[in-house]
Amino acid sequence: MNPYFITGFVDGEACFIISVLKNQKLKIGWEVQVIFTINLAEKDRALLKLIQSFFNGVGSITKHDKNSLKYRVASIQDLGIVISNFDKYPLITQKKADYLLFKEAFHIVKSKNHLTTEGLHKIIAIKASLNNGLPDKLKTAFPGVLPVPRPLVLGSLCPQRIKDPSWLAGFASAEGCFMIKSQESRSGSKVYAGLVFSVSQHSRDEGLMRDLINYLGCGNYYPNLKVDKGEYVVVRFNDIESKIIPFFNKYPIGGVKALDFADFKKAADIVKVKGHLTRTGLVEILKIKEGMNTGRVVSKTVSTTSRTPFR
Repeated sequence: MNPYFITGFVDGEACFIISVLKNQKLKIGWEVQVIFTINLAEKDRALLKLIQSFFNGVGSITKHDKNSLKYRVASIQDLGIVISNFDKYPLITQKKADYLLFKEAFHIVKSKNHLTTEGLHKIIAIKASLNNGLPDKLKTAFPGVLPVPRPLVLGSLCPQRIKDPSWLAGFASAEGCFMIKSQESRSGSKVYAGLVFSVSQHSRDEGLMRDLINYLGCGNYYPNLKVDKGEYVVVRFNDIESKIIPFFNKYPIGGVKALDFADFKKAADIVKVKGHLTRTGLVEILKIKEGMNTGRVVSKTVSTTSRTPFR
């Protein structure tokens, strides 16, 4: 089993949470929980089960809403398995800062110091720097607590951060997209189709996204300051054929996205022989496009991992 795939996927999709809720039954008056979660669409149940299996079967997979599932690990004993893994195979996005804060809170809860006023205030100070910070109710209840400094995660000046290619397979399984883009000519008389591979991430990880250009030897990075995001994009067919497809053939995509990658390759085979320049080939590519990504319908009885990314 390859733990770097898990680290890459968690860098993209997971969340480290500190829950602080009013509870008059407790002497301190507040209940504290530390929780590791991954939310995915219902169609990715098979991938969630693989992730749960990787963590020795701990935690639970439950319905999150009508179309999604949540993998949740909340017991201190089970979280010890999760933390042990990420200490050995560290996160490399800015989510690593959230993890380090979460780990600090975990140790406070594990030692039961959260049941003291001092420990509770320390938990609140940590939570203030985690994810989206404190909700208004906690700001009102703990007005004198200052956020702890957020751990520094090295930016683009640090050495190469991607230590194993399976990290990128996991990260792309979480945040990547394999697309077929179609566009009409200005006159409306013709339709053109092309392939695009992209990875989106918050702008705070711009350095890491730019690292992908050197790591894969292709592509460009496009910041979007309006939404605090940036996107690594590969559009040149020669790069997709010679670099992107061979890379993910060797280091497989996991989950339903593996089916999108399989369709992406079918379209690439058509483009390779210039079939997209013919009416028949174009129609075939557009038909493939209709069934990809949000247009895909997956049977619950069909496995969505063509080949396990952990072996």
